[in-house]
Amino acid sequence: MNDNDNRNATPLGSLDDDDMEDVRVTLTMDDDSELECRILTIFDLNEADYIVLLPLDENGEDNEEGEVFIYRYFENEDGEPRLEDIEDEEEYEAVADRFEELLDEAEWEELVDDN
Repeated sequence: MNDNDNRNATPLGSLDDDDMEDVRVTLTMDDDSELECRILTIFDLNEADYIVLLPLDENGEDNEEGEVFIYRYFENEDGEPRLEDIEDEEEYEAVADRFEELLDEAEWEELVDDN
């Protein structure tokens, strides 16, 4: 991936989880191609914010592979959202583990709501 200045994100403001599904983020890849993604969630861990993006297929639908991208998320001095690669392996593992916990919690809540 290119540096975070080449990733365009929509200002998120006070979106709730349901609204986030409608927000798209366009990533500029190393080969300068663009990839549209849907925001799955934004969460904090150890005083930093992280964003999980689900790449969309050529029809704008969720990809079948279930691949996601996880980035550090912040806003610059002008309030513009920025994404940053997570380069530290321990930090990435902690963030990925937390995302898996969030998925498990969401599945549990869905199961409880269905009953």
